Amino acid sequence: MSESLVVCDVDEDLVTKLKEFRFRKQTNNAAIIMKIDKDKQLVILEEEHEDISPDDLKDELPERQPRFVVYSYKYQHDDGRISYPLCFIFSSPVGCKPEQQMMYAGSKNKLVQTVNLTKVFEIRNTEDLTEEWLREKLGFFR
Repeated sequence: MSESLVVCDVDEDLVTKLKEFRFRKQTNNAAIIMKIDKDKQLVILEEEHEDISPDDLKDELPERQPRFVVYSYKYQHDDGRISYPLCFIFSSPVGCKPEQQMMYAGSKNKLVQTVNLTKVFEIRNTEDLTEEWLREKLGFFR
């Protein structure tokens, strides 16, 4: 392979924001959407959303560009318990530039490790991000 895999650093302010987000007290769904600043080779904050459903979240993601999302989701278990899992969603739509896909793919693990996330999912089409899809994915973590 002629190009080496680029692993971007994570912006320090973003690391702080993500750590605070992990311990948030609110009980609504919320999301932090991140992108890569190609020139700085840095994962940076793009947008924050409060009280956002998976269906609304998918509308915030570009259809032809990758994004990273950390999503706090109010999850009601089959037995009635409620938990608030922190989900990492890597949106890597079909049709992205290969160079962009490689940069995001190469940086994904570093971001996941930096924030210490365990529920890591990937979508190749933004339309796949639905409540049903997320509940199915979280069902594996009972």
